[in-house]
Amino acid sequence: MSSLRRLFFIILLIGIAYISKPAWEEKVRATEFESVLLKLEEIKNSPKVQDTFDRIYNEVTLLLIELDDSFRDLETPSDTSTEEIPKEKPPLSVPTDQMFSVHNIELGDPKEAVEKELGEAMRKTTNEYGGAWYAYHQQYRNFLMVSYDENDAVNGLYTNQSLLSSSSGIKMGVSKQVVQDELGKPLTTIRKGLTLFQLQNNGEQEVFQVDGSYVTVFYDKHEDDTVTAIQIIDERLESRKKNLYSEGSTELKEGFEFQLFDLTNAARVEKGLGILAWDDQVKDTARKHSMDMAEQDYFSHTNLNGQSPFDRMEEDQIAFRTAGENLAYGQLSSIFAHEGLMNSKGHRDNILQPQYEQLGVGVAFNEKNQPYFTENFFSN
Repeated sequence: MSSLRRLFFIILLIGIAYISKPAWEEKVRATEFESVLLKLEEIKNSPKVQDTFDRIYNEVTLLLIELDDSFRDLETPSDTSTEEIPKEKPPLSVPTDQMFSVHNIELGDPKEAVEKELGEAMRKTTNEYGGAWYAYHQQYRNFLMVSYDENDAVNGLYTNQSLLSSSSGIKMGVSKQVVQDELGKPLTTIRKGLTLFQLQNNGEQEVFQVDGSYVTVFYDKHEDDTVTAIQIIDERLESRKKNLYSEGSTELKEGFEFQLFDLTNAARVEKGLGILAWDDQVKDTARKHSMDMAEQDYFSHTNLNGQSPFDRMEEDQIAFRTAGENLAYGQLSSIFAHEGLMNSKGHRDNILQPQYEQLGVGVAFNEKNQPYFTENFFSN
């Protein structure tokens, strides 16, 4: 028993003695010394003392639980590993060198400084720029993804949680009008070498050129077109991506799959929902459907054999009580796919379905390198 527990049990005994003082004083005065033990036994068994004991015991036990939680780290030996408790949102400071920062990180910051503050990345996955996204979070709280250049300096940032800070006052939850007032007109095209690419203009995201970077601001149509996510890409990194779609590869396929899985969980945690577990078996089901759509040039929950998502899961011997499927096609990355799904009511409902417990994501590319995304959710 720790010294802290001993202290409180002493306090417990003192409290019992003090509260029951009138009862035992009266009994002791009314008896001879030789009958004191008998009277004490009667006192111990009396309802009044028992009630007092139970009340104090329950209060002290609750206090001990709370104090154990508070002092757990102090009583844990330094060489014993414990599960990290998710942190609250960090205090955000106004960026000093650029307009935007995410989790107080700006483009150009060294990887060493980032990981000194955030620890090692939870996952590293290939991205569409030929590099990697490093995902940092604590059980999907304070979620962000960071890209580094060949010198280990930050050249890309993304978050869909309240980690954005800016010198202009733009932050998560502000309106589209506030963004446009601060950043001006969004870009309609982007030049890559001699090619001018037309940017998608569906109102769900806007791209701005700020401080030598391309800033994509994503809006939530279901929350009055307020800012819900941001991606910041250094101009030099963007210029390396010569084509609209990156060449499909095994590494990029797996990268998109895990990124979409992480983005989904980050969105759920931000909305106060539980984390979904990755399921390899249903990932294979999802990947086969994406591949079928890419090869057969169609886009539907029902395949050309007339099978529904539930038929395909049953065929793969996946036991489920409830299930759902999300599809996306043609987006530039898993980030754009996820933000698009969040702006579609039915797909959003799947992402934020409290009953779901597991998720598998499957990606495939067609001959034009356009990605097909399939998410299969289920609980059993």
